[in-house]
Amino acid sequence: MAVKIRLTRMGAKKAPFYRIVATDSRKARDGMYIEQIGYYDPTKEPALVNIDAEIAKKWLNNGAQPTETVRNLFKANGIIEK
Repeated sequence: MAVKIRLTRMGAKKAPFYRIVATDSRKARDGMYIEQIGYYDPTKEPALVNIDAEIAKKWLNNGAQPTETVRNLFKANGIIEK
């Protein structure tokens, strides 16, 4: 099972926010996930990001691959070195 760390879309039409989750790469974008790591709300000014660093590092150490957007969020929050 290949695990990805990616965003799942939540919220209303034209008002999205995203959960950062660890999920099987074969599952649908908004399908079942293994564990929630945090959330990202781009509609706020400035964008609101909340990530549980301990859980994120656990998944990264176990081989989970973050998507490009999640990787950028991790870098901005100091979870991954730049």
